Amino acid sequence: MTSSTRRGPYICGIDAAMDVVSGKWKSLILWELNNYGTRRFGELKRGLPGVSEKMLIQHLREMEEDGLIHREVYREVPPRVEYSLTEHGKSLNEALRPLGAWGATRVERLAAEAPPATT
Repeated sequence: MTSSTRRGPYICGIDAAMDVVSGKWKSLILWELNNYGTRRFGELKRGLPGVSEKMLIQHLREMEEDGLIHREVYREVPPRVEYSLTEHGKSLNEALRPLGAWGATRVERLAAEAPPATT
């Protein structure tokens, strides 16, 4: 576990939940695995434009430690590693669904409020 990860004591349930999904990429990793199922590292990296290899590795390790994802290593040459959601990860994704709907509404509202583009 990295030194930046904490595990309580928590003030409330929101605090505990946000501790697990803190960071830009964790919720997007959950989304990617939920929408596309089991993914290899390269597939995750391509599906998350802008994520660095270092950050993706770090988040995947933390999420595995938190029981959100399962990492399967196949003893092949070259080695193959696949990531998938655990039941705990799937339940977190379900809990995040209303937050995603709220965010989609926010995006629509901001787009409607934006001044028209000038050319």
